[in-house]
Amino acid sequence: MARPWKHPDSGIYYVRKAVPARLRALVGKSLEKVSLGTHDPEEARRRHAKAILEIEERWEALQAGPKALSEREAHELAAPAQDRWIALHRDNPSLNFWQTDLFERLWQQRRKGLWGRPDVVHQVLHGEYADRGEDEMEEWCLKQADILIRKKGLQVDPDGRRTLAKAVAAAIQRASLILKRHALGDVPGDDRPPKTPLVAPTPVTRRMGTQASVKFNDLVNGWAAERKPTEKTVYDWTRVMAQLSAFLKHDDVGRITADDLVAWKDSLVAAGLAAKTIRESRLAPVRAILRWGVDNRRLAENPAERITISVKQKPGQGKRGFTEAEARVILDAAAIEKDAVRRWVPWVCAFTGGRLSEVCQLRVEDIVEIEGTRALRFDADAGSLKNIGSERTIPLHSALIAAGFLEFVSSRKAGPLFPELSPDKFGKRGGNGTKVLGRWVRDLGLKDPRLAPNHSWRHRFKTLARNHGLAPDIVDAITGHSHRSVGDRYGEYDLSAMKRELEKLPGIPVSLPQT
Repeated sequence: MARPWKHPDSGIYYVRKAVPARLRALVGKSLEKVSLGTHDPEEARRRHAKAILEIEERWEALQAGPKALSEREAHELAAPAQDRWIALHRDNPSLNFWQTDLFERLWQQRRKGLWGRPDVVHQVLHGEYADRGEDEMEEWCLKQADILIRKKGLQVDPDGRRTLAKAVAAAIQRASLILKRHALGDVPGDDRPPKTPLVAPTPVTRRMGTQASVKFNDLVNGWAAERKPTEKTVYDWTRVMAQLSAFLKHDDVGRITADDLVAWKDSLVAAGLAAKTIRESRLAPVRAILRWGVDNRRLAENPAERITISVKQKPGQGKRGFTEAEARVILDAAAIEKDAVRRWVPWVCAFTGGRLSEVCQLRVEDIVEIEGTRALRFDADAGSLKNIGSERTIPLHSALIAAGFLEFVSSRKAGPLFPELSPDKFGKRGGNGTKVLGRWVRDLGLKDPRLAPNHSWRHRFKTLARNHGLAPDIVDAITGHSHRSVGDRYGEYDLSAMKRELEKLPGIPVSLPQT
């Protein structure tokens, strides 16, 4: 399209650009759709041209194919990071996490093979081999390299990824050295000699008592406006921050200390919450929102950065997939169900490895035929998906077709495949689907707490894939899991290849009624 396209539900503007036929195999789709991240039509028009250019550059890179990345090319790609880093920290140049004194220690094999040597364990923990923050800096640079690789459509090997990460590190090092001068008063554009302080500079205070109050709600709203999380995530994380505020008996984020967070964690443990729940549903949201506050100069530090809790599962506590017998119990019961949700959602989950939320929000138009292969699409237009890899098209297993799934789809009107499931308050059909099917599966006699009545289908799918020798990278493409290596992201995953692997999984012989 020559102009931005407005999503009818969210109101957010997008770029939509048809992929030329010669490039569709490389791009993996016939239409590129990229959010412009704004509801404002004027701002959308300003961003549209740049987004189109980025898409076309990415297509050119894909068409060029895999290439070795030289150091010069890596530095050219990473160079803009220097200016962005300076702009980000211009007002408060002391407040950035990069430690310039550790730059020479990056990318060294400091501890490899040393843990098994009793004579150097102390050095690994406390001495010259100890991690002083290098691991975090390297991991951050690798993530920035991955973002550049995806944005530019590059096809590089692991060595190229590492070369690009090193170039990012060099750009941030240059920027941070400039910021250190700014912190001493060497202001850009000032032609006078650098100022020499009369006394040693006072270390940056790690408390915000001298700064303006930062309210919990203001920080959450700022984070949500920039990151654009799902409505449910905003709801859950706002509630967590409100719980923390109630525990602390104040709503000034700048007053939070690490000791406060340890005390809050202890209170959650005492209340009987599981360690995993505390780590992932309480501490993680607080840490992420405070980190956003630091990155955007609302806060001087993130007191939650190193607050964590040990999550050690005891034997018998881990989640597992359905056994063959348990799967047969559910699919036998589903085969005689009149309710469409209980009849078909378990079958689709069983033979696609899809998440329950993805299956529940399928639309009739998401069941398609591509070059003679019947397939279904998990499309973001149908509802929110977990991550970018979750948007995918996968073939239908022959067992699902034999069970009458296509006839069921044909009997439905255009729109939601399961209109019986009313959307929850976040607009997701999967919320109510989880409740309906969870109770139903438990009523079938499957009471083992290690079973997740819906998610255990994904565990089972992975187990069957291993048992029957499916290609792991294709299994990840089918299930929407992240690829395990940069190499796995090369090339495309055609339906024919997915179909070949998927059909290695056996069907389950059940007595099926006429659909």
